[in-house]
Amino acid sequence: MIDLITNRDSNVKNDVLSGITVALALVPEAVAFAFVAGVEPMVGLYAAFMMGLITSAIGGRPGMISGATGAMAVVMVALVAQHGIQYLFAAVILAGILQILAGVFRLGKFIRLVPYPVMLGFVNGLAIVIFLAQLGQFKVVNELGVQEWMQGSMLYWMLGLVALTMAIIYFLPKLTTAVPASLVAIVTVTLLVHGLDLEARTVIDFVRGMLPEDQRAAATLAGELPSFNVPMVPLNMETLYIILPTAVILCLVGLIESLLTLSLIDEMTDTRGRGNKECVGQGVANTVNGFFGGMGGCAMIGQSMININSGGRGRLSGITAALVLLGFILFAAPLIEMIPLAALVGVMFIVVIGTFEWASFRIVRGVNKEDAFVLFLVTGITVAADLAIAVVVGVIVSALVFAWKHATHISAKTHTDEDGWKVYDLEGPLFFGSVLHFRDLFDPQNDPQDVVIDFRESRIWDSSGLDAIDGLADKYKVQGKKLHIRHISPECSNLLTKAQDYVEMNVNEDPRYRIASDKLG
Repeated sequence: MIDLITNRDSNVKNDVLSGITVALALVPEAVAFAFVAGVEPMVGLYAAFMMGLITSAIGGRPGMISGATGAMAVVMVALVAQHGIQYLFAAVILAGILQILAGVFRLGKFIRLVPYPVMLGFVNGLAIVIFLAQLGQFKVVNELGVQEWMQGSMLYWMLGLVALTMAIIYFLPKLTTAVPASLVAIVTVTLLVHGLDLEARTVIDFVRGMLPEDQRAAATLAGELPSFNVPMVPLNMETLYIILPTAVILCLVGLIESLLTLSLIDEMTDTRGRGNKECVGQGVANTVNGFFGGMGGCAMIGQSMININSGGRGRLSGITAALVLLGFILFAAPLIEMIPLAALVGVMFIVVIGTFEWASFRIVRGVNKEDAFVLFLVTGITVAADLAIAVVVGVIVSALVFAWKHATHISAKTHTDEDGWKVYDLEGPLFFGSVLHFRDLFDPQNDPQDVVIDFRESRIWDSSGLDAIDGLADKYKVQGKKLHIRHISPECSNLLTKAQDYVEMNVNEDPRYRIASDKLG
């Protein structure tokens, strides 16, 4: 419905300018997620720098931006509150090691198991989450220290500047694509606000609003280079018990969000990322984070969309974003503190429009109600709970829907051959979901003395199918009738128990395929 990608080619100029744009948008996000996790703003900024630099350099998806994220920040809250930030650093290191192992053992390929409706639900859910997160910028803290919605001229200026930012981003590419529209919009709105002394909140106002009143006057985004430190925690089993649950969740959430974002960028750019390499890149970045005082993170879909929409395609875009962010921290904090929040909100609103899969409405209007249900389910859980939970639930529900739909696909055509034997020509898969339908196809009591079950057009998928065949053989045996089983694989025949003697092997015609069964172990 809305295609905001104006340039699909990678070049140095596009990557550098896009990286600068991304760096500007990273600042408030990193600060906000640091507060969510209960740590200082600089811990979030360090994480954004290190995650972005390392994953861009060695990860599996050029053009994807990583940094401190809300999905992982939420997981960290309890550990920081109960045991302190040093245990968080240790958990981030352990999570990074687990992610490296996931890449080494090539577990990234399992992202292919995520069905298309789940992917749509994930994208739409994150678009809604990004949109809702921006609404907090329309609130101010009153004299009593309570947040309330903007009113009067402040609200009107905020809305006007957001609209101006969005208009520049939308219309400028129609005139020229020499520079990223998002960067032009941010610079234009910043100059306009300070040149005309307009009433608008800036990045430093946002930081001050999240600090206690006695710390607001000294608030700044200026910092130093991150330094190497081994987390100050006891190296014993008790520490492992404390950090392991958090580390495992951080590992899973980080990989799921990163690999899904990778798949989304693959689709948008018509290229192919490397999932296992991205797992290693995310793991190395998180491990370094733990040793250099960062809160860790994963791929950021919002910033990645800004990068893609601004023309960033190569590794240089992410590396530039990370280095420019570090430059802001070390040398140009006052300039970043001057950026109006309205400009960044406008950029994120454009990201929401570009991220939301408007094509998903075709599924809703279509006849496939199961896909529509999964889409809405994943979207709702992503918004209300957690990304990882939403994806896992979506995959499980999709699998159950698949099993239910295929359970009714098994059928049989019957005929009597020249010997007077009744032949059941099976069609469709035999597995746990179709076992009941399979049993209802046969009539042992009224069938003739010899019965043939032909699996030429059917396949046995699991041990439930084998058990169903053994049970059917029992029924024919009780009736004193002879059963003939044809065209099943040798492996299936070996796994049968009661029906094995009824299998008639034909090495020239019998199929060869594997079956999912714990009897093989």
